[in-house]
Amino acid sequence: MNVYDFHVRQMNGKELDLSVYRGNVLLIVNTASKCGFTPQFEDLEKLFQKYRDHGFMVLGFPCNQFHEQDPESNDKIAEFCRYNYGVTFPMLAKTNVKGPQTEPLFRYLTNARGFSGFDPDHPLTEKLQEILSSEDPHYAENPEIKWNFTKFVIDREGEAAARYEPTASMREIESCIKELL
Repeated sequence: MNVYDFHVRQMNGKELDLSVYRGNVLLIVNTASKCGFTPQFEDLEKLFQKYRDHGFMVLGFPCNQFHEQDPESNDKIAEFCRYNYGVTFPMLAKTNVKGPQTEPLFRYLTNARGFSGFDPDHPLTEKLQEILSSEDPHYAENPEIKWNFTKFVIDREGEAAARYEPTASMREIESCIKELL
């Protein structure tokens, strides 16, 4: 099993077979419009523009599971991303990325690549750890997505090659992508 075995919902409600991206390097990210990490949309779009002609695709999955930071409809989310950050990469339907209703794609991804911690040098790491440990003192022990803008790099064979938490540097992510391209 790999990423190409999954189907997801597009913002218009239609199903998308991820096998259409077979042979590409993918960056799959859960997003939110009202989050401290929301400005990462700009960096994601830059990565997409820089490498799309080399077989690279970004797929954004809005999620409202982390302190309700993406409460709007799919249409409003798409409009926000286009208008504020010039997003042209595909944004899919709002998705659950953790808990009992987790989208099967994200269950697969988190089982393939578990949580390995936040960047200790990032200014938001301490706040994230405080929030998460107040909700679950053992949060770091399970593979679930911890916050918005968790990224999974998928190689050309559809395998989860890497997982990056929202505090990871875009330089590190770009380096991984370049290596796979």
